[in-house]
Amino acid sequence: MLHSKSRVLVIFITLLTISNVVMSEVDIREAAKKRNMKEKVRKILVILGNTTEFGRAVLWLSGNLSFDVDARINLFECNIRVLGGLVSAHILATDSRNRLAPGAYDNQLLNLAEDLGQRFLHAFDTPTGLPYAWINLKYGVMKDETTETSTSGCGSLILEMGALSRLTGDSRYEAAALRALRKLWSMRSPLNLVGTTLDVVTGEWIEYSSGIGAGVDSFYEYLMKAYILFGREEFWDMFHPAYIAVQKYFRHGPCQITGCTSARGDKYQQERPACENMLVWQVLVGDVAAANASHREFFSVWEKFGVLPERFINTHLCIIDPWYLKVGESIVNSLNRYTKVEGGYASIKDVATMKLEDHQHSFFLAETCKYLYLLFDDSFLLDQNYVFTTEGHPLPVKCAWHERLPDAYIPTNWTSFMASKYGTRRASAMSLQVCPSTTLTSEGFYSHLVESACHIPDLHVDHRCITGEDCGIDSTSCKRRTCSMAGYCGLWLFTT
Repeated sequence: MLHSKSRVLVIFITLLTISNVVMSEVDIREAAKKRNMKEKVRKILVILGNTTEFGRAVLWLSGNLSFDVDARINLFECNIRVLGGLVSAHILATDSRNRLAPGAYDNQLLNLAEDLGQRFLHAFDTPTGLPYAWINLKYGVMKDETTETSTSGCGSLILEMGALSRLTGDSRYEAAALRALRKLWSMRSPLNLVGTTLDVVTGEWIEYSSGIGAGVDSFYEYLMKAYILFGREEFWDMFHPAYIAVQKYFRHGPCQITGCTSARGDKYQQERPACENMLVWQVLVGDVAAANASHREFFSVWEKFGVLPERFINTHLCIIDPWYLKVGESIVNSLNRYTKVEGGYASIKDVATMKLEDHQHSFFLAETCKYLYLLFDDSFLLDQNYVFTTEGHPLPVKCAWHERLPDAYIPTNWTSFMASKYGTRRASAMSLQVCPSTTLTSEGFYSHLVESACHIPDLHVDHRCITGEDCGIDSTSCKRRTCSMAGYCGLWLFTT
């Protein structure tokens, strides 16, 4: 496995060399792209432990990046890539363990982040509080700008803008992102599902179909991650019913997902193999077995094609299983075999022919390479808990950023908390806000095997029942089991 780690290092070194060489070019549009790449490289250097080069990169960016440009940018993309990168890099730069030269850093990156955040605020000046998808960095929202945006575009801003508020003491950034998130959640259907695109002025859905693919996925991801990062119960109160709804209406087996409309409440079916987006949420809530099963489905696709088609996204899972090291080694070998070119690592246009595109995505640096490295060497994570944003930027979990720690997070309070909150009523791990692997045997709580976050085992091990009260919640679909005429719990069409 050391060979695999060396191969990942070779990828990084190649990209670092390219980054330094190309920065000498002066074309404005190309320079913007290269500054973005430099941003990605900078945080990778910290994870690699190369603090000397990290310090040089921080100083270079401090003197060469300006947002006072006449450029139309996508709010969501600029938030997760640029603002998130600056905030994360500032936190890493002020960490004494990274040992930057004394006096070399004076919050330059935070100042840049605040400048960008202030420009973002123009996008939120709408009747609904939902932000425009596109703004001009120099002039704000332009005349006749489109009012259409995606669910992710409104609901995936809270981590970066919330962190910016905590670092600067200016609550406007978090308040704007939170207002948009609350409005978006208020638009959910009776099924607790959200649509795909909407109008930021009228607050009406444009595309009613729902799913967990592109344009929606990071909305769910950020609800759970915001709860972890900021400890605010409001985020959990949104994520809990949303996660249950996704399990009920989209999940069929380890990977097959079905779409259905959400904003109007009516239903239809449409094949959407997009379960890769669920892997992060499943791990975060403790549904590790389900995530592992899905991941194995993905790797079978990788083995068939040599790489993954675009709709299948490689997701790093922090699961202690030697199988993942083998998968990581295979992925590194495939990247070097099929995508490595003189100037970097190209995207593949067609997995059947392995035809390459003259293009390298920024998330190859921010996510793919970073997660592959951490798979083989996680020493960067040993002394600190981090939440990784959807673009792979690490944000530390700090007590100072949290509201009052939930009672359910204090092990000594578990029995009294659950007894007072639920009495003798059986509840799922998600309802109790504990990991599914936690087994409670006292005060009326069952000791049956809990298989998922929403799972409530049947009252009796043999699944016999007299009424529906004896039946629990199905571990896979999160649907309530009912008592059949024969006296057995199950997902029956007809019951007593």
